Amino acid sequence: MHRRELLTGAAATGGAILLAHGALAGAARPPSAGANPAPGSHAPVPLPFKAGALAGISEKLITSHHDKNYAGAVKNLNKVEADLAALGKDAAPYLVAGLREKELTYLNSVILHERYFGNLGGDGKRSGALDKRLGADLGAAAWEAAFRAAAMGLGGGSGWVVLALSFHDGDVRIASSANHTQAIAHGSPLLVLDMYEHAYALDYGADHAAYIDAFFKNVAWHAVEDRYARALKARAALG
Repeated sequence: MHRRELLTGAAATGGAILLAHGALAGAARPPSAGANPAPGSHAPVPLPFKAGALAGISEKLITSHHDKNYAGAVKNLNKVEADLAALGKDAAPYLVAGLREKELTYLNSVILHERYFGNLGGDGKRSGALDKRLGADLGAAAWEAAFRAAAMGLGGGSGWVVLALSFHDGDVRIASSANHTQAIAHGSPLLVLDMYEHAYALDYGADHAAYIDAFFKNVAWHAVEDRYARALKARAALG
């Protein structure tokens, strides 16, 4: 198979952070979130759409998801960063290791949740440079089928499905991760689907296939295209 075809699976585990800091920080968090907040001072980003405006995803579910699950990750990230900052130079290595592991978990959860909410609120209609590239590289129908298959594989469990631009080789890849710490190590998430049960069970119970259908109906493709354009510029800047 061609290297660009239907690459599904986590490309790295453990220390995989979705985006580098510095020049790429703007691609990691929406502009409204502010740039480089001090450790322990992160704040939840408001929904970019009205909570009751989604087709097939209730206001009750999206509000709970945003205000409890996502906001909880932000709160926990702040706590972990504060704990890390309070460690003395002679702190036990196991304490440092444990806090660093939690920091990665909550940081990635925050980033992925912000990307997830940020690519909702649309009508699901695709157009633009990324849409054309996906059609040429993977097939207009094949890439979505592969993305859906990855999501179905996580149904009843937990994890994320991410369409990302790899800064390593410039490919557009589909990554399926069973938790917050599996991700493409050097890439930018373009389209993000939350497959944790808290993202759909309130509306759909165990019918994760119906939730996936609803997700695609609500994708704000202009936001995904904007991420792709910024990711291309970021990769070019890396040299």
